Amino acid sequence: MTSAAPPSPRRTSWRFRIGWALLALLCLGIVAYSARYLLHPRQTPAQALGNPRGVPWLFVHVAGSVTALALGSLQFLPVLRRTAGPPHRWIGRVYVAGCLIGGAAGLILAPGSHAGPIASAGFGALAVLWIATTLLGWRAAVQGRFDEHRRWMIRSWALTLAAVTLRLYLPLVMVLDLPFLPWYRAISFLAWVPNLIAAELWLRRSGKA
Repeated sequence: MTSAAPPSPRRTSWRFRIGWALLALLCLGIVAYSARYLLHPRQTPAQALGNPRGVPWLFVHVAGSVTALALGSLQFLPVLRRTAGPPHRWIGRVYVAGCLIGGAAGLILAPGSHAGPIASAGFGALAVLWIATTLLGWRAAVQGRFDEHRRWMIRSWALTLAAVTLRLYLPLVMVLDLPFLPWYRAISFLAWVPNLIAAELWLRRSGKA
């Protein structure tokens, strides 16, 4: 029995492009959905504002997070990944600012989660790791260690995508009629831990870990 031939680089490239395009569209959809809270603050769910630190930190968190989510999608486009020129650098700087602002505000919000200490721990850990991986990636770029920079920014991006996975899980909880609070506590970890594991596995498989 002959083994199956490995997929051609061209086929893999097309699969990557299609997958990335779908992910980018999903990210931009989440950006548009979340940004409406900044444009129309009165539409913010009362449950979210039930956090004693919700005003103003929820809006600061949303502003930083949607900036990081939108610009992070651009940074992985092939035309920008192949160059360290001005577009990549400037988009990257604003991305880093968005992560740091969103992460700092998220860390402030985490202790006030209405779902209790488990959810506070999940979202707090996400905020700390998001800030840390982004700062390590930024520092590596400033010091000219670009391979290390790419590795840290892939981890940072995996954590940025928690904004997407969170909003994929929450509708499932409602559709399946699951008890909200226990699952929300689980989602405070599920929204980012699998993302980070997937990033680490990809880095190891591609030899970039």
